[in-house]
Amino acid sequence: MLDRGDTAMTDKLIAKAEEGKYGDLFRLDLYWGAPNHPPIEVDLGDGFKLTATNVSSYQGVRVWEVPALPGSAAEAKIDQAISKTSTNRLVIFHDDDKQVWRWPSRTTRGSGVISRPARHVHKAGSNDPKFVAKLDAIRLPTDVQIDVNELLSRVRGAFDVETKNETKRASKLMAQMYAAVEKGYAPGVDPKKRDHEISVTLARVLFLLFGDDTEMWKDASGEPLPDLFQDFIKDHTERDGSDIAARLNALFRALDTAPGDRKGLAPELAAFPYVNGGIFDEKITLPDLDIDFRKAILDASAVDWSAISPAIFGSMFQSVRDARTRRELGEHYTSEENILKTLNPLFLDELRAEFDGAVQRETAQKRINALNALWKKLGDIRYMDPACGCGNFIIVAYRELRDLELRIMDALANNQQGEDATTLDADWTHLLKVTLDHFFGIEIDEWPARIAETAMFLMDRQCDLKMKERFGVAPERLPIQKSAKIVVGSALQVEWAQVVAPGPSVIVAGNPPFLGHKERSKAQGDELKEAWGTSSVQHLDYVTAWYAKSLAYFGTLDGLWAFVSTNSVTQGEGVAPLFRAILDAGWKIKFAHRSFKWESEATGAAAVHVTIVGFARTPGSVRLFDYPTGRAASPVEVSATNISPYLVDGPNVLVDASRTVLSPSLAELRAGSTPIDFGYLLVEEKDLPEVRADPIAAKFLRPYCGGKELINGREAWCLWMDVPGVKLSDLTSSPILAKRITSVRAERESSARVATQRLAGTPHLFGERRQPSADYLGIPQTFSDSRPFATAARVPSSVIASIKLFTHPDPDGFLFALISSSMFITWQKTIGGRLKSDPSFSSSLVWNTFPVPAVSPAERSHVSSLGGEILAARDAHPGKTLANLYKPDAVPDNLRLAHAKLDIAVDALFGLGHDHEVTSLERQETLFAKYLDLSSGLLADSKKTAAARKRATKRT
Repeated sequence: MLDRGDTAMTDKLIAKAEEGKYGDLFRLDLYWGAPNHPPIEVDLGDGFKLTATNVSSYQGVRVWEVPALPGSAAEAKIDQAISKTSTNRLVIFHDDDKQVWRWPSRTTRGSGVISRPARHVHKAGSNDPKFVAKLDAIRLPTDVQIDVNELLSRVRGAFDVETKNETKRASKLMAQMYAAVEKGYAPGVDPKKRDHEISVTLARVLFLLFGDDTEMWKDASGEPLPDLFQDFIKDHTERDGSDIAARLNALFRALDTAPGDRKGLAPELAAFPYVNGGIFDEKITLPDLDIDFRKAILDASAVDWSAISPAIFGSMFQSVRDARTRRELGEHYTSEENILKTLNPLFLDELRAEFDGAVQRETAQKRINALNALWKKLGDIRYMDPACGCGNFIIVAYRELRDLELRIMDALANNQQGEDATTLDADWTHLLKVTLDHFFGIEIDEWPARIAETAMFLMDRQCDLKMKERFGVAPERLPIQKSAKIVVGSALQVEWAQVVAPGPSVIVAGNPPFLGHKERSKAQGDELKEAWGTSSVQHLDYVTAWYAKSLAYFGTLDGLWAFVSTNSVTQGEGVAPLFRAILDAGWKIKFAHRSFKWESEATGAAAVHVTIVGFARTPGSVRLFDYPTGRAASPVEVSATNISPYLVDGPNVLVDASRTVLSPSLAELRAGSTPIDFGYLLVEEKDLPEVRADPIAAKFLRPYCGGKELINGREAWCLWMDVPGVKLSDLTSSPILAKRITSVRAERESSARVATQRLAGTPHLFGERRQPSADYLGIPQTFSDSRPFATAARVPSSVIASIKLFTHPDPDGFLFALISSSMFITWQKTIGGRLKSDPSFSSSLVWNTFPVPAVSPAERSHVSSLGGEILAARDAHPGKTLANLYKPDAVPDNLRLAHAKLDIAVDALFGLGHDHEVTSLERQETLFAKYLDLSSGLLADSKKTAAARKRATKRT
């Protein structure tokens, strides 16, 4: 809901738009820049002329105003004239009563390239929330300058509604085609053969559909033949679909027939060109299909495929695949927005900045020299995705580099021929330096590999059409001479250097399978061990095998590499072994996105929590992105001079799990008890009346508490018979106990684990018993990431602590106070593991390494007393659980004040004063410095402890 201020602003925006004050609207209210191009006069015929005026611009995107509503045909002609000077443009046609806002989201068929923009109509005085939303979407921030890609993303998001609808429709139609082909195969056909042939067939159909809409087909005179494939299906196949398979088989063979061998081809087949490039060379004979497949193709032909980015083909095709297969391969197809979170800070932003610097040189010759140098650099780049799926990453990387290349060519033309140049002084198409054969992928599954190859060619065609729109010329791509190289095989078995030779111009980036160390299969575990050359990979996730392969691939050479990864690569016990190898090899973090929820575009794909980390040997300025909400919205870039393995601004310190506490001020914790009872020593709520009615069993009924119970005030129960003087023989008189004990014994005896078998002799007792004899401090194994403090509490000794609760008697309350501090939760969230996004407490990694300095008796007493004030503040809210008390932004004032007083005291123990509000970053820097004081340092860069301590201390 808009507040009063937002409503007033929105009313102001609409008023200016309806008054035709577009210059003021964009420059003063939407914070765009000044116009930078003279007006353009367009002759519409019969002496009727209209003038388009550039009223605003930003980062090469121009806003044009035309004070008339000449109709769709004239609008298109005017827009086409503007397109010669403004590739990215927003054109507003208007009179006193109506406005038409046009945004060129696509180019399509016809003689020449005609812009077919998305079109939003706004009527003056109407309640038009969509129009309001568009204006709000393209309003720029006043405190930061966004780049052209962010601007284009905003404008596309506001105006590309038709394109989004077409994409959704195309995905459904592709699924229909898949189903129609699949049913044509007999039940006994080998599933692998069937899936292979369907993948090849649909890739070919997709290619043909795209060709209809992107001027790929031409007659003998070079004029485009729009809808050639659609017409072939419509006019040269039986209406009942009885010959659709045979006709497609013939068409596929024709497309793979070289010009010299085409004698005798039927005219409708000879109209298609020789394609080459591998997509049609495999001989596949489709089974008999029917009207459903013919109808599905014709329905798909109605979609404007030129409007659909090939970058979404992966999610489109994966949506029709078996969900179980998707899980087994760990596939997560990604949005362009998330892909650019990797590619932009890894290399694209720097190239764009170099372009901006080149066009601002003092003289035309200096600009030309700098532009040519940058152009050559683009041509030297080789990009590889070693887990490429359907090619999303290489497709977007190719598109962005081709876009930058077009900007370079545009700038060179302007500097060599003048600002008004609309054509090139020669055919530059042979000078293109960003080419398909510079892009490589490795993919284990043939289906997505085929889609990647096809999608790369189609993206190439879209880029060519942009070039034609600007300069009136584009390369002829058929027959295909160059293509991306997608190797089918396991990226962990393929030698990457045989795909593309390593070197300083090589960029490796992608989205390897998301499988945590607990989810990986035995085979994947073996692959991980082989990649790292070790017999024990412990807590390393499967994705880290790609890190190991990258280290081996580059060796001592320079380059750039980055992977989207499970967030545990920068959290928990796997951080030290992973980053010790990376940093010892001379790599540093160039950029990183802290943990956020990564959502796939594939239907039914699960969201996972990820991080993105990119590496370079000499990263220069580093970039660190944070997600305050934990979701994949626009991140906040935070200042950093060095990004540590824990993704904080600080020294490269690694924290290893420890069996003993490092701090002299701490005591060791114990985990709670483990039943190993197969459920028979735990009492469900429905069984409570029966157990309580049994006088013997009732004596051993105890509250049972883990983290969930402690935090949420839930009740759980167990039978605890570890009581002095109680013998197993004393319990058999209780039918309830006798039955449960007998069941425990039988289950333990039949276990495959020898250790469990040994427990069969004491079936009445928990398998592991670590119950405190006195009241104790209970620490949950998992905290909520959204809560501001750790939610520990005092627990009576009569409550049995489960394995999900860590315990200590903590008689003076000092440990409770430490755990309740901001200093502790900062350490927990920085170096501890996570369960999804929630911090996971570990005694060995988090508690034993918590670097609390030596504390005097007076300091200990003071901190303990402040912990007592927190307990008292909680008690002032009877009936409220810890979950209620620590809801984000809803902590009661007295409790928040008690925590604030405690923080002052605990921060003082670490040497931090409170003359200002202490930040998490300050606490992190202090904690790492103190950790170095208490440990050998275990430095990630293998330098001496003393040097690292000096740096860390200096930072604090």
